Amino acid sequence: MTKILLVDDEDDYRLPLARRLQLRELLTLDVNNGEDAIKQIRADKDIDVVLLDRKMPGMSGEQTLEEIKSFRPELQVIMLTAHGSLESAMETGRLEAFAYLRKPCDLEELIATVARAREGKVHLAARQEIPIVEKDSLKKWLIGTHNSRPGIMILGLVIFAALLLCPPPARMLTLVSTPKTGEVSDPHMGYADYDKLKHGETIAEYYSHKYGLSMTVTNEQGEKVKQPLTPSQTALRLRVMLGILIVAALFWATGAIPVGFTALMVGAVMYFMGILRPDDIAQAYSKDAVIFIFGVLALSLAISKTGLDRRIGLLLLGPASSRGRLLFIFLPLLGIACSFVSEHALIAFIMPMFMMVYAAAVRGAGIRQDKALAAMFVLALCFTANCGGPGSPAAGGRNAVMMGIMADYGVSPTFGEWVQYGLPYVPVMALVIATYFYVVFRRKLKVKTLNVSAYVRQAAQKIGPMNHQEYLTTAVLAGVIILWITASDTYGMGGPIILGLLALNVLRILRWRDVARIPWDVVALYASACAVGKGLAVTGAALFLADSFISILPEFMRSGEGLAIAVSLFTGITTNFMSDGATVSAIGPITLPMALISGTHPWMIGFATAFASSFAHMLIIGTPNNAIAYAMAKDPITGEQLVSLGDFFKHGFVILLLSFAVLWGWAFFGYWRFLGFH
Repeated sequence: MTKILLVDDEDDYRLPLARRLQLRELLTLDVNNGEDAIKQIRADKDIDVVLLDRKMPGMSGEQTLEEIKSFRPELQVIMLTAHGSLESAMETGRLEAFAYLRKPCDLEELIATVARAREGKVHLAARQEIPIVEKDSLKKWLIGTHNSRPGIMILGLVIFAALLLCPPPARMLTLVSTPKTGEVSDPHMGYADYDKLKHGETIAEYYSHKYGLSMTVTNEQGEKVKQPLTPSQTALRLRVMLGILIVAALFWATGAIPVGFTALMVGAVMYFMGILRPDDIAQAYSKDAVIFIFGVLALSLAISKTGLDRRIGLLLLGPASSRGRLLFIFLPLLGIACSFVSEHALIAFIMPMFMMVYAAAVRGAGIRQDKALAAMFVLALCFTANCGGPGSPAAGGRNAVMMGIMADYGVSPTFGEWVQYGLPYVPVMALVIATYFYVVFRRKLKVKTLNVSAYVRQAAQKIGPMNHQEYLTTAVLAGVIILWITASDTYGMGGPIILGLLALNVLRILRWRDVARIPWDVVALYASACAVGKGLAVTGAALFLADSFISILPEFMRSGEGLAIAVSLFTGITTNFMSDGATVSAIGPITLPMALISGTHPWMIGFATAFASSFAHMLIIGTPNNAIAYAMAKDPITGEQLVSLGDFFKHGFVILLLSFAVLWGWAFFGYWRFLGFH
């Protein structure tokens, strides 16, 4: 039942109206002044709609409305007044009143307005990131709603506590306590900093000294010396990182708490559990990839603000005159482009245009929302961009990491050789993704006719020819892309884009207010993912995960295509929970020695590892592509999140399985056998 608070100082009007609303099965409370209204609203969280008189003694309606919105921004307020004016309507509009009605108003009109307000409360709450939780049963309370799922929070705490309380496995203690010998038989050869370990040094000793975690103790001679962490103490920190990984992934996948708070939780637990010192945690949060994501989100605002996104859309989506053409022509072209140009940048440029097309398609169909259409746009775009990674060494840092690892063993391929083994995978996988979304979403879409190129063309025509600001933005964008291609080894991916933002500000195109509008929670999320990757690597947790997986492999999967399948399977799963570069850094040094020992060509295993590190489809922490697209996938009108973390997980899991199937069937047992390894 809808619960209403009626606020009016005229008893002759308020009391009869309250009784009439009660007869219409609207639970109605009434007070005669603004002060009592505020007290009632603060005490009763179940009030859905407020009917508020504008002219009252003491606090006016506008003052009461402003106070209500300060602590209950999701509450819908309908203003009632016999003293209407243009100024009053403008003021209440500024304060986000839902409607402005002249009293006495028709009862049917009032009830209809209340019903619309009650329905709109959900969207307003979503825009304000305020969860609306059902309280009428323990089950509903535990399930909760997006950003507030008590059951998942409790489950996460139980998992974390269990990992900490359980004794460490013997293998875990062996990995952190075995001295380095430099032999291939070293069990910890896959440790991220193995090359930096001194001869005879253990992971526990290196980790302690490197990150200042050694304790100062007094020896028998009375001298103060640095004592490293014991293997048991190191193993505890290792289990803490495994717990952080599992709990953070669980919270991100289910939306148990807001993604930004999960990101803060990661750093807080790492600090209080002594994983790294505060400065080291801060450095882990501020990697180049994080600056890149921030810059890309800010740059995309400038592109949309000037209308340049419509020009880019017209160029890229000209052939997409139907849903089939969009999926089966545009996606393969996008995948190939992402093999040679930063897929993160392409996602950032294309996403605003896709959301514009979404808004136009929904309006054209005469409906309020089509989440299936938004999901098809966003997820197909993301997954295809991810699968462009195998195409060439230029597709991402993960490939450069693998090239470096193979070079350490003297078996690094050339650029052309990588393209020869990787590029044929990309268009085939893009077509598989297109087929999946064409079939699965065929009956789910509310928008039945979709001519993307027409929507983009209409949007471009509305704003006329390119203006001065668009030309300047294009020049800055071109400069950033050139720096990415030619100088990313020196300046990273973040440096050029920060330079581009400064240039846009100097040219008076981008203001700080524009930058402040970016979704900072997504930036924090990806920063925390970098911190998780750092913690997993330095504690040896990533090594333990890889070692545990490899130890359970059957004999037939320890060489040839069997080993390649096993390596790609583990890498593809792991990369959904760590950054792709960190995944290759942790797993590559383990897999290449296995290839050499088993007599398998190292290219096969190196390519299998690098290619599968592109399969970060399920969680948005695995790659900037997902984080950027998720941040932009909001309803242009209500601000509601159109694509959820659950959508990524559900459809991403299927695409992950399909990615493995294409890699194994088309590459490993297909054209790789034809090409051979020399």
